[in-house]
Amino acid sequence: MCGRFTLATPVDQLALAFPWLSIPSELPPRYNVAPSQPVAVVANTNRKLLEYYRWGLIPSWAQDPAIGNRMINARAETVAVKPAFSAAFRRRRCLVLADGFYEWQRAPGRTTKQPHYIRLASGEPFGFAGLWEVWRAPDGSVILSCAIITTQPNDLVAQIHDRMPVILPSDAYECWLDPSVQEPVALQPWLVPYPAEGMVAHPVGTLVNNPRNDLADCIAPATAALG
Repeated sequence: MCGRFTLATPVDQLALAFPWLSIPSELPPRYNVAPSQPVAVVANTNRKLLEYYRWGLIPSWAQDPAIGNRMINARAETVAVKPAFSAAFRRRRCLVLADGFYEWQRAPGRTTKQPHYIRLASGEPFGFAGLWEVWRAPDGSVILSCAIITTQPNDLVAQIHDRMPVILPSDAYECWLDPSVQEPVALQPWLVPYPAEGMVAHPVGTLVNNPRNDLADCIAPATAALG
């Protein structure tokens, strides 16, 4: 699964990576983005805007928005057929912007898992393959929410965890954000592990385990990390 990630890239560098995107002039750096929090997304609405949606997808038919707390990820293998995700996969896709993510590794002889920080070797920001939904409450209020699609790990991540988020290459953005593309056969080929040779990882301290800790120290190598 993907349960935490970062987006700390300065706005000017983010604009270089997404030159077609309208980005606010100020974005606070995030080093420990957690479920139920607002996350930066680009929805397939043809507006090309960076917006904030709640992380944890709430299907339109849900009776209780709390269901989103359990639906932060969608599996690439079943996203096209699972009732909670299939409609969004066809019609409501998004990029979830990030520049790194965390996974936890089980270590022999240890009761606690070792967190690792994983990013592109280039250090560039990227877009996770995401889905979004609109949920309307009985009082008329609206929640925009999203989920991140996960897949099998590449050779690097496999040493740490048995799943990884789908990182889309930049040449996939146009197709992924095209609302007229609705056939799974056109979308499924993008839901593959990012090449291991293009990524790096290092262990970090346990500071990241607490979502209240949203600090640069969360991504520091374990020998220098707090906690």
